[in-house]
Amino acid sequence: MKIRTMTAIFGKLDRARLELGDGLNLICAPNEGGKSTWCAFWQAMLYGFDTRERDRKGHLAEKNRYQPWSGAPMAGELEVEWRGRDITIRRGPKNGAPFAAFSAVYTGTEEPVPGLTADTCGELLTGVGREVFQRSAFLGSGGDLSVTAAPELERRIAALVSSGQEDVSFSQTQARLREWLNRRRVNKSVGQIPKLEQELSQVEEQAEALSALCGEIARLEETVRTLERERADALSRLRRSRLAAQNQLDQTRQEARSALDEAQEQLEQLEQYGPLPPKDRLKQAQGELQYLKVLDEEIRQAEADHKAAEDHYVQTQIAIQDQHFPGLTGEEALAQVHKDLDQHRCCLARAKKKALWAKLLPLLGLLAAAGSGAAGYFVQKQPVGLPLAAGAAVFVLTLIFSGVCRSKARGLKDRGEKILARYGVGDPDALLPLAEDYQARRRAADQAAEQLKAVRGALNDRRARRENSQADLLRFARSFAPQVSSLFGVSAALSRALGLDHEAELARQRVAERRRRLDDLPQQAGGAAVQDDPALTRAAARLDQARQALDQALGRQAALGDPAALCARREQLQQQLEQRRQEHQALTLALSALEQANARLQERFSPALNRLAGEYLSRLTGQRYRRVSFTRELEGSAATADDLSPRSALSLSRGTADQLYLSLRLAVCRLCLPEKPPIVLDDALAAFDDQRLGYALDLLRELAEDQQILLFTCHRREGALLAGDPAVKQLTLQA
Repeated sequence: MKIRTMTAIFGKLDRARLELGDGLNLICAPNEGGKSTWCAFWQAMLYGFDTRERDRKGHLAEKNRYQPWSGAPMAGELEVEWRGRDITIRRGPKNGAPFAAFSAVYTGTEEPVPGLTADTCGELLTGVGREVFQRSAFLGSGGDLSVTAAPELERRIAALVSSGQEDVSFSQTQARLREWLNRRRVNKSVGQIPKLEQELSQVEEQAEALSALCGEIARLEETVRTLERERADALSRLRRSRLAAQNQLDQTRQEARSALDEAQEQLEQLEQYGPLPPKDRLKQAQGELQYLKVLDEEIRQAEADHKAAEDHYVQTQIAIQDQHFPGLTGEEALAQVHKDLDQHRCCLARAKKKALWAKLLPLLGLLAAAGSGAAGYFVQKQPVGLPLAAGAAVFVLTLIFSGVCRSKARGLKDRGEKILARYGVGDPDALLPLAEDYQARRRAADQAAEQLKAVRGALNDRRARRENSQADLLRFARSFAPQVSSLFGVSAALSRALGLDHEAELARQRVAERRRRLDDLPQQAGGAAVQDDPALTRAAARLDQARQALDQALGRQAALGDPAALCARREQLQQQLEQRRQEHQALTLALSALEQANARLQERFSPALNRLAGEYLSRLTGQRYRRVSFTRELEGSAATADDLSPRSALSLSRGTADQLYLSLRLAVCRLCLPEKPPIVLDDALAAFDDQRLGYALDLLRELAEDQQILLFTCHRREGALLAGDPAVKQLTLQA
């Protein structure tokens, strides 16, 4: 059988496709490149998932571990060559179970392959079950090459010895004999023989207990009859004492009824004043009355606070009278001062400019006249002429404009001084303090007005609360005392109502107590009559105990059963016990003979397997190890040509131990797998050094001539050693 293609939606594989060749296929991929996932996919397509496997601490079930990362349903498709024909195998989800849907058809025809089902697929294609497949042609657990024993593998290897019967297994036969032996006796505590011995002992104890129980029942029956006579005598005495108690009860009941009538009459006298409000409401009204006194004191204090606030308000109103800022707010006064300051600075600045021009213009005119005269002299050679006259005219005009500028400068300066004079200051720096002082006085006046308003509101609120509370109290008091007209009357009415309520409550309690006493008299008298006769109590208690003991004895007698039946059961148990003891002896002899036969067979356990595995190990180690042997538990050992005794795999290096078990797996594939399925190796050569890796690749190339091999690796050295070999197909997977 050979794999052509694999297509998977499986774990990290999302519709990934792998096309393989006939012989040795080298698939190189980095860590997390999907090597182990492809191996697990191959096994799942053959054998499906073990649906009974569950997650546990440190381990995920295969069906959960390989859920597709993409969220798609788990599915896959295989195209393989089997028995000369190409077939296509598909698996997918069904009813929520992964890979439960299965189909196998001849490729290109969709014609079902007869006999190939989800349950038989792996065993038909590979020729072996899952246990043998995982221990031979499938090295898909990340490079772990060790092999453990399994009953099916043991039967197939045992068939290589001589018999050829693959349904024979020493471990299964031994387990079955031990199971039968344990059913007879296990540690002298459980099993058929201990149970029969225990049941026989119980039957004999029951027979002895039944004999002793008959005498105890006769004694208890006589005791019951004696105690019944004593109880009858005590009952007769009780009747006589009950008659006397009834007379006493009648007299006590009459006295209790008289006391109840007296208490009822007192209660009716108190209730003639009419219904009163509840006690808690009366106490609440008293509290409100006390609160009125506190409220009066608060009103007096609020009136004093109001008078002080009015005085303070008047003083602040007088303080804000200012001739410079009549009727202005503090912000408005500050804005006005800033405006006047800006005007004052503007007037002074303009006056300075005008004064400067008044000084500069005559100089400019004089320079113009001098320049004109000089020009006329040099041009016309005359000291007096038209240029000099023009210069003189310019000088006169500049003198006129200078006078005008000087006059305007004085006017602007006078304007600035009038602004300061309006506030009565000579320095402009004194204007801002005036406005800030007015602003502070204005703010104090506003605060005084707000305080006066708050104090007046609080005073009015307290006055309103006093009036409302006083009206509510008068209204409440008049509901049970109409003559009340003042708070003093309200206080008196509340005190009187509370007193009446207290007395009425006491009267009700007396009535309830005396009525309860009257109602309890019959029960008290009857109970006293019974308790006053201790002889009856003792006789009844002893009689109950005796009857209970007799009932228990009769119950035990019924539980023990018929003496004849017990005797028959004892004989039956003795016969069964003797039979089981004989069976136990026979099974012990059979198990001993089986172990002796296995010991002799162990000495020649599968020579063909050991011989072929030894040849493979010799090639893998460069002829260093030439002999191997394996126990039935597949614990291996190897020996060099110089070793007197073989070395256990536990004493070998990791790489040599892997080579030993790789040899075992390859030998099992060659001898025990008739269908020659593809051999899958997942990082199986990781622990090999470079030299022995070359030996291993040579062996695999030779085996791949008649059996397909898939070698997964995360290293590049295998590819380098196999480069250029046309018989090897190399594939590279991306992470």
